[in-house]
Amino acid sequence: MHGTVRSRAIPPSKADAPLRLAEFLPYRLSVAVESVSRAFAERYEAEFGLSIPEWRVMAVLGESEALSTQAVIARTEMDRVKVSRAVIRLADKGLVSRHPHPEDQRAQMLRLAPRGMALYRRIVPRAHALQSELAEVLTPEEIEQLGDMLERLRGRAKRLLGEDNEG
Repeated sequence: MHGTVRSRAIPPSKADAPLRLAEFLPYRLSVAVESVSRAFAERYEAEFGLSIPEWRVMAVLGESEALSTQAVIARTEMDRVKVSRAVIRLADKGLVSRHPHPEDQRAQMLRLAPRGMALYRRIVPRAHALQSELAEVLTPEEIEQLGDMLERLRGRAKRLLGEDNEG
């Protein structure tokens, strides 16, 4: 059946069935993500005083020398307002420094300030430990498969949103 593509549409027998939230993939993904985010936030928000958006900004800045605000938005996949608010709070705490973009004076270049880098270095081992704790319930093969599945779901969602610029 090489030439036949089977549709993944909902079969007519299920189209009229009630939606079971506990079996609804978008809901299950959302609940899983929220649980993981809460696990991270509960461990580190009180100790380090960082919200999840603030940590995400710090995490991408910790990977690079300096990034434009636009690059931070792209890498974190958070909306502009969340990134902007997180950057303002991080700058107010002395964790992030902001400088004018060399090619666009309306834009900013961001980097971890020395105090931010020190905090980043304290959090990273704990983030790795949390990842390890979460991954304990999966085999290495399942972790790889999960990564592949998440990328495929992310790609499909981007296509559904009309955000797929890769082809």
